Amino acid sequence: MKKKKIVVLGSTGSIGENALRVAAALPSRLKVIGLASNTSVSRTLEQAAEFQVKHVAIADSVIAAATRQSSPRNIRLYSGDSGVEELAALPEADIVLCAMVGMAGLKPVLAALRQGTDVAIATKEVLVAAGGMVMECARKNNARLLPVDSEHSAIFQCLEGKPAASIRRLILTASGGPFGANRTIDFDKVTAAQALKHPRWNMGPKVSIDSATLMNKGLEIMEAHWLFNIPYDRIDVVIHPESIIHSMVEFVDGSVLAQLSPPDMRFAIQHALTWPDREDGGLPRLDFATLGALHFETPDLTRFPCLGLARKAAITGGTMPCVLNASNEIAVQAFLDNQIPFSGIWHTVEAVMARHTVIAKPTLEQINTTDHWSRQEAQRICLVAVKHKKA
Repeated sequence: MKKKKIVVLGSTGSIGENALRVAAALPSRLKVIGLASNTSVSRTLEQAAEFQVKHVAIADSVIAAATRQSSPRNIRLYSGDSGVEELAALPEADIVLCAMVGMAGLKPVLAALRQGTDVAIATKEVLVAAGGMVMECARKNNARLLPVDSEHSAIFQCLEGKPAASIRRLILTASGGPFGANRTIDFDKVTAAQALKHPRWNMGPKVSIDSATLMNKGLEIMEAHWLFNIPYDRIDVVIHPESIIHSMVEFVDGSVLAQLSPPDMRFAIQHALTWPDREDGGLPRLDFATLGALHFETPDLTRFPCLGLARKAAITGGTMPCVLNASNEIAVQAFLDNQIPFSGIWHTVEAVMARHTVIAKPTLEQINTTDHWSRQEAQRICLVAVKHKKA
């Protein structure tokens, strides 16, 4: 069986590292040919040496330039955002896994799709900000988007071979993050260390905070809409703290299919990279005899306003999801930098959304302009909060 040639964008992050673990476990099926990171040169070059990769991109052009003289001669070093796009469009690649943080993944994903290369998508923001554009690009070039989020991978697996007319609704599961079960916590006094301490998953800081606010679930609603062409009013969220059921599909006859596995991102990554086949990658197995009870509850939107804000942005459409995403990124970083309280994340996002005039059918240039404007507005609001805090 032919090896799949893989390019990993964001190779030094949590998803990227796990993707390389999957590739290492399946050397007869997967061959890594390209790696990209933002600034982590030494780790990226270590990965390149381990997997004998000859194509490496560093998104920070200054760091890339400083590295060029010292990098191994057998490696072609791509520089800057354009270099990451060039790497994503390598004609010999069979699949590009995008795990870059935020909007940095949009142009490389489009570059891969224009090449007709399948994309395993782990970067939520790509579909949130430009879902219509990305899906249209995939259709035009006969390329596939394969989900890497555990929730969308679960839905993808449950839907395989099922006609669209048979689907009643999609049910995304959410762990509830570190605060789901704590009804008495004061969100104005939450520390970054508390918010980053996820009870089930080991993720990067941005995704961990989004899980704590439930913004991640709002972004996933938008992803599911684009990936599976399901209206927003037929996509629900349920809190499931054990994180064993990764999502469910309810069909018109009332039957529900669910995908279960231990909370380990390698399951979803491996499924995307080896699809349509299934392989034994040595992943942990479920022991139903010791699993115990599984619990479910409805999300509390008064405690987690981000989920409601995300639904509002999704239904509004146009550039509003881009505004939500960009302002949230800035607010999350401001919280991590101890500039605003945890509750300031959703207050900032709501304020920026209220200031925005929606463009119904934006171009790529308009999406980028909206993203830039939203970040500036969010930074301004956070700066005011910092000055008020010091006063």
